[in-house]
Amino acid sequence: MPAPNLFLIYVRDAEAAVAFYSNLFEIEPTFTSPRYVAFEAAPGVLFALWTGRNEHAVPSTPRTSEVGLMVPGPAAAVDETFTNWVSKGVHVVEEPHDDVFGRTFVVTDPDGNLIRVSPVD
Repeated sequence: MPAPNLFLIYVRDAEAAVAFYSNLFEIEPTFTSPRYVAFEAAPGVLFALWTGRNEHAVPSTPRTSEVGLMVPGPAAAVDETFTNWVSKGVHVVEEPHDDVFGRTFVVTDPDGNLIRVSPVD
């Protein structure tokens, strides 16, 4: 059976979300349309922004999933990412702390989608 290879994030404003994620992850889209923009996260794996069903992208909608970024290296690498992202103006939900899987923190995008940084499993 094939593995999942497309991860959609609901956003209200595609242009603003593209600017946010391009700046945060320092990547550029590989496909752009008015309501759907994709970034290649790894060969054959897309991370995409979607406004086609934006009734789900309102602040009152609970966020029950997270976008994850696993960074290699020691715990200090997670802290360095936190410092870098805070300088970019992200909204912090959880400051860096140690959890069962290692050092971690959580921020949100402008639509309230959660983004967790943690060490490589």
